[in-house]
Amino acid sequence: MNRLAFKMKLNNGQKEIYKKRHDELWPELKQLLKDNGVNEYSIFFDEETSTLFAFQKVSGEGGSQDLANNSIVKKWWDFMADIMEVNPDNSPVSIPLEELFYLE
Repeated sequence: MNRLAFKMKLNNGQKEIYKKRHDELWPELKQLLKDNGVNEYSIFFDEETSTLFAFQKVSGEGGSQDLANNSIVKKWWDFMADIMEVNPDNSPVSIPLEELFYLE
């Protein structure tokens, strides 16, 4: 099992909308993640900086960041683009984080 972490940036004042959209995560997107080895996925919010911290446990080498060519993922990006920092293709600006410590 691999652990992946990355950060993204939410636009100011969008926390509640972001949470609501994820509380209502599309079943087909949830299934796609599970089918691609994402076993756990948490997103935390830093109120001070509007930074989102994402953590995933995945089986295999990839994670959600490797599903960029999937039509469901692209549709989700379009849905989320109005409330967070995105790239020209509407993918979230996502910065991978290096793990420096792990206690099991």
